[in-house]
Amino acid sequence: MEIQTISPSIPRQRRRIESFLQSNGLRYDDMDYYAFVVDESTDEIVAGGGLKGGVIKCVAVSDGHKGEAVANMIVSHLIAKANAEGFQCVKLFTKPRNRQLFESLSFRMLAEAPEAILMETGIGGIADYLKTLKRTAKEAAEAAQAEAGSVGAAEALSSDKKHVGCIVMNCNPFTLGHRYLVESASRMVERLFVIVVKEDRSVFSYKERKAMVVAGTADLKNVMVCDGSEYAISDTTFPTYFLKRLSDATDTQILLDLDLYRRHIAPALGAEVRFVGTEPTDELTRRYNELMMQSLGEDHVVQIKRLENGGTAVSASRVRGAMDCNCLKEAAQLVPHTTIPYIIAHLATRALHAELDTTPKPGLVDKHDSGAHRDMDHALMSRSIRALHPYFVRLALLGFAEEMPCHDDIVKIGIEAERAMYESTNGVNTYKGALFSMGLAVVAAAGKAWQKAVVTPQNLSAAITKLAYAFPDTKGTHGSKAKQTASSETGTFKGALDNAREGYPMLFADWLPFYDNLRKNGEPHALHLTLLRIMCDLDDTNIVYRTSLTMMRQVKEESRDVIRKWSGAEASARPDLDTILSDMNNSFVQRNVSPGGSADMLSLVVFISGVLG
Repeated sequence: MEIQTISPSIPRQRRRIESFLQSNGLRYDDMDYYAFVVDESTDEIVAGGGLKGGVIKCVAVSDGHKGEAVANMIVSHLIAKANAEGFQCVKLFTKPRNRQLFESLSFRMLAEAPEAILMETGIGGIADYLKTLKRTAKEAAEAAQAEAGSVGAAEALSSDKKHVGCIVMNCNPFTLGHRYLVESASRMVERLFVIVVKEDRSVFSYKERKAMVVAGTADLKNVMVCDGSEYAISDTTFPTYFLKRLSDATDTQILLDLDLYRRHIAPALGAEVRFVGTEPTDELTRRYNELMMQSLGEDHVVQIKRLENGGTAVSASRVRGAMDCNCLKEAAQLVPHTTIPYIIAHLATRALHAELDTTPKPGLVDKHDSGAHRDMDHALMSRSIRALHPYFVRLALLGFAEEMPCHDDIVKIGIEAERAMYESTNGVNTYKGALFSMGLAVVAAAGKAWQKAVVTPQNLSAAITKLAYAFPDTKGTHGSKAKQTASSETGTFKGALDNAREGYPMLFADWLPFYDNLRKNGEPHALHLTLLRIMCDLDDTNIVYRTSLTMMRQVKEESRDVIRKWSGAEASARPDLDTILSDMNNSFVQRNVSPGGSADMLSLVVFISGVLG
């Protein structure tokens, strides 16, 4: 028999897989690849198995072929395929009755539930992770013994405490609710281990989430933050967690995840008790807690009542909701001080996405087309924003200090960010200007957050001014060339650095109030209109560089004309803005006009609006 492959992403081929699995008492699960063999006389699938990353799924053999070693052939093929794609340790879900079969193929059982078992084979795997946990536990125990020796064993140890506890948390982001849970648990045990969910299926990356937890618990001396893994609430063991919905597979996945913890993770840490917060709203988490009580035993699980604010549980979803509303002030009330720079960085990234997604726009990349650009599109711009995001995080953390950061440190991060941008775009300059303006604003906003000061337009503008004056005049850039050309004709022409040194006076005095008022009144075209308002005023070096000073002046007048017509009409009689902007886009494309500087300022308006709340 010869192994064949089909793609589960193609509907017709997926239906063929589903039919085969159904006939063998299995249901389809998410896969990227499926291998099978057929009965040559009927062309019917008689054995098959799939892959999702390094996990083998949906292995089945038809009744008439179970003694023909086809399962061995399929599984060996899938292991080789996974190894070739970089997965040296391969996992497998199967029915408990198949345990002996797969143990004969060198699989080791990791966890068991009534309806499924999880196994793995290959190099590393859970053994490597457990070594890491045991090393962490040993270091924590030695530190505790040293502390006990210094203060006296009688004071260090309390008979009413269990020695070691554990919490597994996602922290998307780390909130005051998480902090309350950790602090409360830390008082009940001698040592507390916090495992941060490693799967990158959240708004905040694993690296960010773990760093937030470390910073937010640094004062709790008996708390150790451990690395997460695919063996603790991951897409491998518990995929429905990230979908946030209950299904008939949920209980099995929860029980496998809990069995992994009971068999492997708790013993490696020496954990005697696991702490969780009560769950008032999320059905999935509530079910997880219920099964945890049953699986681990009530003596080994402690539920701590959730921290509330305004009669509602403090949750990561509330923080994300505040971020969705672009309100730093509201989000900051729900998180430890140390989480705020991460929120600031995300608001900056969201502001760039908000500008990019504003559609239609004249001459600029949006969801419909590439405007006047031939070397970039929406996908490229999105990829560029993702590449820049970690550097906004670094800038926010740099600015989150009592004193303004060293200019050289800002420049270093900026250069690295620019390099990452170019690598993500194969050399296309997508956001160099925005990196400068947004980067300064991120550092300034983070500094104000550290001071716990009320952020005002005046003090934020002043902070940006101070940061910008440390930068020397630019030479050789598109903006500096455009400024030189325009200044020779007008005598005065302000570029990006000039505007930053002045603290963006037009932004704070005009564009920001204009945008905030539109949003307050529920105007669906607030971003479009604010872009036009900026285009009325800004000396856009991008337009001058691509065309001429005369063309830039013409663009300003065209933008003023649209704003006049829109603002001068009753709401019911206003012109169709989408049609006007689409027509402007066609005209700008023909004239090679791209108001890129105005786009950068629109992003900055959105960000500063969020910072000021």
